[in-house]
Amino acid sequence: MTTKEYESYYVPAQSHWPIVGAVALFMIAFGAANYVTDFKNEVNGYGGYLLLGGIALVIYMLFGWFSNVINESMSGKYSHQMDNSFRQGMSWFIFSEVMFFAAFFGALLYVRSFSVPWLGGAGNNFETGAVLWPDFTASWPLLKTPGGTETTAMGWFGLPLINTVLLLTSSITAHFAHVALEQNKRPQLKAWLGLTIILGLAFLFFQVLEYSHGYSDEMQLYLTSGIYGNTFYMLTGFHGMHVTLGCIMLIVMFFRILKGHFTSDNHFAFQAASWYWHFVDVVWVILFVFVYIL
Repeated sequence: MTTKEYESYYVPAQSHWPIVGAVALFMIAFGAANYVTDFKNEVNGYGGYLLLGGIALVIYMLFGWFSNVINESMSGKYSHQMDNSFRQGMSWFIFSEVMFFAAFFGALLYVRSFSVPWLGGAGNNFETGAVLWPDFTASWPLLKTPGGTETTAMGWFGLPLINTVLLLTSSITAHFAHVALEQNKRPQLKAWLGLTIILGLAFLFFQVLEYSHGYSDEMQLYLTSGIYGNTFYMLTGFHGMHVTLGCIMLIVMFFRILKGHFTSDNHFAFQAASWYWHFVDVVWVILFVFVYIL
């Protein structure tokens, strides 16, 4: 493009969706904190309702905001410069998600590498460990809390392994769908993307089964089961939320494809959803190794 050639840069009108998203995220954070507190204290509070309301508001915001962006894109208001802006925005969003999970993995590694050995007497802390937890055994996972409650560790074989295979396979099918779109093969695109969505929903279904098994009388693995239960449900639960968001994004892309949207040269919305899905898969592989196996 020469210095005399310029592209129009579309500046959207003021939108209410950012404030709706901010309110929804506040409701989720505040509601989740109160729900955990109410659950631990065995009281019926408003935290659960606030959490569900925040989740519903996020879903409403996502569909509403997606609808606005789709209409703007299909009306020809976007240009190459706008496309670059979307790429930078999605890149920074995924980076923020990387740091989000890095914080939780850092907490898990700190507990396993420093706190547990320290309580077991490492670093000449024999007297301190004896005072804080006299009969403590420095091994991971911690299956006994200071109050004497015992639990069972979730093994990697079975449902976790099945979910790993499902997500890894879904990453491959998502890639095939992207290749089909680039080659303008619409039937193959629909088939591969539909299969990706089915695999993602199957992952969520099996995770619900896994949680039901964890909360059974057989395992007694609860959110309140000490640091092991906390970190297990924190990491797998937040990842499950990201898989849910990824499935919503892919479903939106699927319906857009059914309506004839996207071309082989102009399909960044699909590519962004694909980026996010691959990111979710990579996080699960790391989570599977450090939470289930090691």
